[in-house]
Amino acid sequence: MALDYRKCAQEIVDHIGGRDNVAQAAHCATRLRLVIKDNSKVDKDYLDNVEGVKGMFESNGQLQLIIGTGTVNKVYDEFLDITGMTAATKDDVKAAAAERQPLWKKLLKPIGDVFVPILPAIVASGLMMGLVEALGKALPGFASTDWYGFLDMVANAAFVFLPGIVAISAARVFGGNIFLGAVIGLLMIHPGLINAWNVASYEGAIPTWNIFLFPVKQVGYQGHVIPVMIAVFIMCQIEKWLHKHVPEMLDLFITPLTTVLVTSYITFTIIGPVFAQLETWVLAGAKILVKNPVGACAMGAIYPWTVVMGLHHMYNVIEAGMLAETGLNTWMPIASAANFAQFGACLAVGLKAHNKKTKSVAVPSSMSAALGITEPAIFGVNMRFFKPFIAGMIGGAAGSIFGALTGIGASAYGVTGIPGYLTINNPVVYTILLAISGGIAFVLTNILWKEEDAGAKKAPAAEAAAAPAGKMPEKDVIKCSAGTIAQPVEGTVISYEDIPDPTFASGALGVGVGIEPTAETVFAPMDGVISSVAESKHAIGITGPGEMELLIHVGVDTVEMNGDGFEPLVAADEEVKKGQPILKFSREKIKAAGHPETVVVLLTNSDDYEDTQFGADV
Repeated sequence: MALDYRKCAQEIVDHIGGRDNVAQAAHCATRLRLVIKDNSKVDKDYLDNVEGVKGMFESNGQLQLIIGTGTVNKVYDEFLDITGMTAATKDDVKAAAAERQPLWKKLLKPIGDVFVPILPAIVASGLMMGLVEALGKALPGFASTDWYGFLDMVANAAFVFLPGIVAISAARVFGGNIFLGAVIGLLMIHPGLINAWNVASYEGAIPTWNIFLFPVKQVGYQGHVIPVMIAVFIMCQIEKWLHKHVPEMLDLFITPLTTVLVTSYITFTIIGPVFAQLETWVLAGAKILVKNPVGACAMGAIYPWTVVMGLHHMYNVIEAGMLAETGLNTWMPIASAANFAQFGACLAVGLKAHNKKTKSVAVPSSMSAALGITEPAIFGVNMRFFKPFIAGMIGGAAGSIFGALTGIGASAYGVTGIPGYLTINNPVVYTILLAISGGIAFVLTNILWKEEDAGAKKAPAAEAAAAPAGKMPEKDVIKCSAGTIAQPVEGTVISYEDIPDPTFASGALGVGVGIEPTAETVFAPMDGVISSVAESKHAIGITGPGEMELLIHVGVDTVEMNGDGFEPLVAADEEVKKGQPILKFSREKIKAAGHPETVVVLLTNSDDYEDTQFGADV
């Protein structure tokens, strides 16, 4: 009997809270994709039993109902007719889902998007800078050697040119030309400008340019982050506007020239001066606040924000002034408390997280923070999840109060965290300060932060206990214009039409293959991102190159086993590499439950590609 598309769509509308509860709706090859305003109004149990709905899951803020190829578009048409909505694309739905996020997440997301790709560079540099500096303090003779000079150059390269690196990443995030972004970033640290870190010791008046009545100080922006991101964001908007309005034959010449010139002018006349004034206010306030425990508490809490704004390097002016006046730098314990608190928060994330990608970023970033280089921890982890960042602020405030009350200080500046032992005047008290700040942040992060992905929380502890047995066969079973998909489990390959389930065999969920397994480990058949892990653990979705959407479903009707006999080794939103184990299962338990053990491998959006091939002889 043919599916009643109107009835199916009406039941969906009735049980998702009605039209008023839908922000956006679109469909892909097999799924109806909905952005829901209030998830509490969705009757998921009923939707699971709607005729025509073959499955349901939530991913990236979307409620996705699996309906099937050739059917979903007809149900979607009826859905639009019933609700009065207009058709949307998958990108529209993604944008709407992003809009449903809290304001603070929307504001912080660009920072994370910019910094996550460049984390390897700044993590490596941060760790090496801390180690080289510590060696130079511990072995004064080493600090004057050629080896020290060479290692110091290698270690600080990423931070010396940080604005350039940030600009390239920001241009990618904001949709601009990354090479124009690089020009803007490098322009802000041009060697023709006075290095921002040397302004305090610069002799004489700072030279200026007078450009259209604007006095522009010839000072670079070394160590800055936010000004660079704002400048590149503006650059991208200008570039996009010009691409739309400049005739195509002139676009190649006019657009990049105008983009760079206008952005540069705005950067040096407005963005730069605004942040320079902000620096002046921050530093003047810091000198007043640091003199008492209440002020120290406030500075310990807000110090990480000044790192975010790229202002923290200017604290060297305060520290240098303290050393010149009294010979004791009492600012250093506050900076150390703030930095070590971010270490504690980041380490807690690394130890608590199940997501392999999060863990692989958080642990080394925390080590860098322990050595006094907090950018990897703040931008790559704590600010992304925000609650660890707040926990770090609280830990930093507590440690700073202790530092102000005890009056400890350092004999130098620019060194915090563990390397700070080389300059501090009371190592025992300093140890207590680090324990207070890092410990409070660690404990609070464990209490406040929870991995948002339910699939990640359910990842088994046994994952790290033993490596899965078996190996992935070295042959492909699906091929299309977007790429190839390898056989994910050992066994005999059969046509999807021979899978002992009418839904899979009909091709309604896409084409692919079935595999009669001889092993019990499923491997990632391509590089990609885990899009879903079924609550019953028997099925995993992977999004791969060219937006290939793959479904790996172990056994037929195994959803009835409620997860017994299945052990996912990955979580949703986790990146995987081809050949990586992603799921273990028990053939014995599947047989005992009376289900076929066929592993279903389907390219669910196969109709999006040309010349799709599948089978054992691809």
